[in-house]
Amino acid sequence: MEKKLNKVFGIIYTLLLIALATATVVEDRWGSNFSCQYIYGNVWFVVLWGVFAVTGAYKALKERIWENLPSMLMHIALGTILLGALLTYATGERGYVHLIKATPVSTFDDDDKQCHQLPFTMVLDSFSVRNYPGTDAPMDYVSYMKVDGKDEIASMNRNYVKDGYRFCQSSFDDNGIGSWLSVNHDPYGCNTTFAGYVLFIIAGILSLICKNGTYRKLLNNPLLKQGGLFLLALLISGAATEAYATDSISVKRVPVLPKDEAKKLERKQVIYQNRVVPFNTVAIDFVKKIYGSANYKGLMPEQVVGGWSIAPEIWRNEKIIKIKNANLRQLLGIEGNYCSLGDLFDNNGKYRLQEIWNKEQQSPEISKLEKSITETDEKVGIILMLGHNTLMKELPKDGSVKPLSDAKVSAELLYNKAPFTKVLFMVNLTLGLLAFGLFIYKGISKQGSQKWIMTTLNILPFVLGAAFLVLCFSYGLRWYISGRIPLNNGFETMQFLALCIMLIALLLCKRYRFVLAFGFLLSGFTLLVAHLGQMNPQITPLMPVLNSPWLSTHVSMIMMSYALFAFMMLNSVFALVLMRDQTNSLQVAQLTLINKLLLYPAVILIGIGILLGAVWANESWGNYWTWDPKEVWALITFMVYGAAIAMPEARLFKTEKSFHWFMAAAFLTVLMTYFGVNYLLGGMHSYANA
Repeated sequence: MEKKLNKVFGIIYTLLLIALATATVVEDRWGSNFSCQYIYGNVWFVVLWGVFAVTGAYKALKERIWENLPSMLMHIALGTILLGALLTYATGERGYVHLIKATPVSTFDDDDKQCHQLPFTMVLDSFSVRNYPGTDAPMDYVSYMKVDGKDEIASMNRNYVKDGYRFCQSSFDDNGIGSWLSVNHDPYGCNTTFAGYVLFIIAGILSLICKNGTYRKLLNNPLLKQGGLFLLALLISGAATEAYATDSISVKRVPVLPKDEAKKLERKQVIYQNRVVPFNTVAIDFVKKIYGSANYKGLMPEQVVGGWSIAPEIWRNEKIIKIKNANLRQLLGIEGNYCSLGDLFDNNGKYRLQEIWNKEQQSPEISKLEKSITETDEKVGIILMLGHNTLMKELPKDGSVKPLSDAKVSAELLYNKAPFTKVLFMVNLTLGLLAFGLFIYKGISKQGSQKWIMTTLNILPFVLGAAFLVLCFSYGLRWYISGRIPLNNGFETMQFLALCIMLIALLLCKRYRFVLAFGFLLSGFTLLVAHLGQMNPQITPLMPVLNSPWLSTHVSMIMMSYALFAFMMLNSVFALVLMRDQTNSLQVAQLTLINKLLLYPAVILIGIGILLGAVWANESWGNYWTWDPKEVWALITFMVYGAAIAMPEARLFKTEKSFHWFMAAAFLTVLMTYFGVNYLLGGMHSYANA
C-alpha cells in the first residue's frame, strides 16, 4: 500500500512538472491569454494542484510526519501557500482603474471588461514623472489623489492600500492628465499565502539546525570525518577564448586630440545614459561599441572621440566600424572585418543598410544577417549622435544636478581601466585546469604524493582567496559608483554568482581540497560567460520597477542557490566517473553525502528567493504571482531538486548511480531558468538579458 501511494504521488508530481513546463512553451507560442485560459486559469490545472496537495498530505500522515517538527512545519507551510493560491483563484478580484484629473471614480474594470464597485471614491489631483536629476530617465511614477476627500499617493513600489484593495501604479496617459492603476482585491488569498511564506522560512531554518532532523544526521555521518578524498576526473567541455581579428586596418594618420588634452578631458563630468559620469566613461563606451575594443591603434578613447568631433569628414573614411557577419561584409563589398562610415552610404548619400534590410525582410525567417544589420545600424546611430551633440549633455550651470565627488570620479576611472573580469576569468580557468591536472596526477601516481604537488595544492587556497578579494573589490567599486547593489542585469548577477561559487569553495576546501578545482573552474566559466556574452552594459540608473529593496535580496538568494546547484552538478559528474572503478566506492559515498548536504540549503535558498520575488511582485505590480515564464521555471527548478527531499524512497534516488545522474541532469532546469527563459521565452523578466 505504501509503495503504491508513493508511486501515485510521484506520477502526480511528474505530471505537474510537465504541465508547468508545457505551459511556458504554450504561452510563448500562443500568448499569455491563451495559456491563462486553457492552463493556468483552467479548472483541470487547479484540480491537479488539489490532488497533489491531498496526496502529499496523506503521504505525510502515513509517514508520521508529526514526529519531525521541521518536516511537519514545511508541509504545513506548503499546504498554506497552496490554500492561499486557491483562495486567490476563487475570491480574488483584479483589474484596472483609469483616473482622470478632477473626475470622481468609484468603480474598476476587470480583465473581462466587467465593472466592479469600489467602497470609496477616488479623484486624481495630478500625475507626475520624477526623473533622475538632470536626465530624462524616470525615477518614479506618482499619482496624487484624494480618496474619500483624504490626500493619498500611489507610485511604483509604493502601493496604496485601502479596505483590502491594493492599487499599484501601472501606466499613464500621454497627455499627463490621466493615470492607470492596477487593482487587486485579495485579502484572503494574499494574507494566507504570505503566512505560508513565513512558515516556510521558519521551517527551512529549523530543518538545518534541529538536532533530530535529517540534515543534522547527515552532518554527523562518519564519512565526513574521513580524509584523503582526491579528484581523479572531471569532464570539461572546451574553454572558449576571445580574440579580435587581426585584419589589416587603416594605418594612415587621422586627426586626434593631443594626448595631454585628452588626459585632462577624461575627468570632465557629463550626463550620459541618464547618469553623471566622467568623460572617460563615454569615450570608452563609444570606441568599444563601434570598434569592439577600447584600444584603437594605441590611442586613448578620448583622443578618438575628440578626433570624430574636430574632423568628422576625415574620420568618416576611417575603417573603425566592426562588422562580425561575413555575409553582410560581402554584400557591402568590404574586405576585412572593419568598414568606414562612408562605406555604408553610396555616392548619392543613400543608406546602403536600408536597401539590404528591405531585401532581407522578404525572407520568412529571421536571419543572423538581420541581427548584424541592426547591430551595425546602432553603431552608425551612435556616431551620428556624437556628430549632432546628442550623445551626452553638459552639466547644467544652475546647480540643479549635483556633480560627482573626486573620489567617485577616481573610482569610476579605475573601474573603467582595470579589466577585472577579463583577468580573473583567465586566471581562474588556468589555475582550475592546473588544479585538475594535479589532482589527477596525485590520484594515479603510484609513488605517493610528491612534495611539490602538495606545496602547490596548499598554496592554491590562498590564490583563490586573493582572486575572491579582487572580485569583491571590483564588485564593490561598481556598487559604490552606481549607488545600488549590483544585481540589475546579466553581467552583475554573473559576477555575484562567481563570488558565491568562490566563497563556497573557500569554505569547503579545508576539508575537501578537491573543491579548489571546482571553485576555480566554475567561477572562471561564470566570469567568461559575462565577458564573452558582452553582458557588461554601462552603469545606469534603475528602472522604477527595479528600485526596490526586495529585488536585491530576492536575486541574492536565487544566485546562491544556483552556485550550490552548480557544485552539486560537478560533484555528480565526478562521482559518475569514479563509479567506473569499484575501488572508488568510498569516494563515491562521500560525494553522495556532500550532495545531500548541499541539497537542503540549496532548495531552501531557492524557495526563499522565489517567495521574496513574490513579495517584490506584490509591491511592484500589486499581484504576488503572475505565472510569468521566469517564475514558472524557478518553481520547476525548486520542485525538481525538492523531489530528492520529498521522495527519498523513490527508485530514482535509492542507488548512488541514479541519484548522481539525476543531480547532473537537474542542472538543466537551472540553465533553462537563468538563460533559456531570457533568450527563448521572454516575459516580464526579460530585462535580465541586459
